Amino acid sequence: MKALKSGIAIALLGLGLGVLPAQAHSPEEHAAHMASQAADPHAGHQGHTSAQPGAEVTFADVPLLDQDGRELRLKDDLVGDRIVVMGFVYTSCTTVCPVISAIMQKLQNQLGERAGTEVQLISLSIDPLRDTPERLHEYAGRFGAGDGWRWLTGSNAAVSETLKGLGTWTANYAEHPPLIMVGDGRSQQWTRFYGFTDPAVLMARVEELRAARAHGGHDHTALLQEIRP
Repeated sequence: MKALKSGIAIALLGLGLGVLPAQAHSPEEHAAHMASQAADPHAGHQGHTSAQPGAEVTFADVPLLDQDGRELRLKDDLVGDRIVVMGFVYTSCTTVCPVISAIMQKLQNQLGERAGTEVQLISLSIDPLRDTPERLHEYAGRFGAGDGWRWLTGSNAAVSETLKGLGTWTANYAEHPPLIMVGDGRSQQWTRFYGFTDPAVLMARVEELRAARAHGGHDHTALLQEIRP
């Protein structure tokens, strides 16, 4: 457990954000399956890259709520034809999720004014029974989330259907892997990054998708990639 906490702290410090406060909650929920990743906070971007075929990403046509309590549809209201960076978290998590959110925060800073216009940042709660819009609003404030970074929750059924369409659903939310998706709503090119991925790697993927748009076509990669440590 000490190694787990140490790995999380190193990951946060490596992002230049320090150890952020979190709600009191036992980290044992994550410890068993995340110890190896946490012990190596760079695992998300030091491993080999592999493009693996998989089911095409789909967006469930279900109502979700953002951190301000506004009802919206993921595809129509947020993804559209934007480039999207999407993380999966829950607010009572004290291990993996703060690192994922810190990565997203740094990416938001790097994007600047492009966040929310050209590039949409999304954090989707995988614990909708507890993560109300009010709770997400408070949590988002810890990471300085701006207008271009939406935090989503909804009914348990709506969130489960959304996660299944994205290929990120797990039977037990406490056993989810650290994961950030980057994709283009226009071309439907998507990449899943597993582990604590360096924001620079995510930004590079965003720029690749932008470049592909500039050339009027796809980026000649598979419709779905999975990048694993």
